[in-house]
Amino acid sequence: MEAKRKWYPPQRDRRPRILCLHGGGTTAAIFRAQCRVLIRHLPHFRLVFADAPFVSEPGPDVVPVYEAWGPPFRRWLRWKHSHPALDDEAAARAILTSLELCKARDDLACGGRGGPWVGVLGFSQGAKIAASLLFDQHVWESDEDDAAAKGYRFGVLMAGRGPLVALRRESLGDPALMPAAAMSMQCFEASRTLMHRLRLPTIHVHGLRDEGLTWHRKMSQQYCDPDVTTIVEWQGAHRVPVKADVVEPIAAEIYRVAKECGVFI
Repeated sequence: MEAKRKWYPPQRDRRPRILCLHGGGTTAAIFRAQCRVLIRHLPHFRLVFADAPFVSEPGPDVVPVYEAWGPPFRRWLRWKHSHPALDDEAAARAILTSLELCKARDDLACGGRGGPWVGVLGFSQGAKIAASLLFDQHVWESDEDDAAAKGYRFGVLMAGRGPLVALRRESLGDPALMPAAAMSMQCFEASRTLMHRLRLPTIHVHGLRDEGLTWHRKMSQQYCDPDVTTIVEWQGAHRVPVKADVVEPIAAEIYRVAKECGVFI
């Protein structure tokens, strides 16, 4: 007779949490593997990895290393005309729902409720969504200081490019934002007004051999307040850095910014 497996309750984890958003054509599990060195350098944080809502073919940086980890691979936004179209509100709702489900599951994994959600980190498409979440938070909360205290305090944007995404019905039609159902690689003339700049601290990680470097720099300049923007550059292409000598300064900046934002570590 097979012995019954003993059940162990989830372990409580009250560390501050960072929501992590993968790039297009990959998965939360793959992004966790890509961030393994960063996780080791951030032991005082709990990094939580969310899956995007839409099914996708694998991204160009996924094959051949992680090809066996799927399908399905996932995406946040459309970048090919073959991707099924949705209306703007449905696409935004799907993105937000996938994030809320991820956060709710992690509460259960932490023994009912985990630590505060203090930051959001994203790579490529995930960086665009991460920045859009921060923008949505500080624009639509009535008290900006109170919103920063209760919500995300900072963002880590790896190889991100504009424009930001309209995640609410009220934001649709804003010329500085793209609808969530639009093609993500199209060009927008981003607004340079302060109204469309993130005033929450952001850390931008730019690979100097990344073909999209010009766009990544534009995102940091057009959509982020220079007074609270940090740039970390490294000699790499369009991928997540994994070498310790590159990851260490990124982790150091995350700790510095978190402390300045009042995150208790």
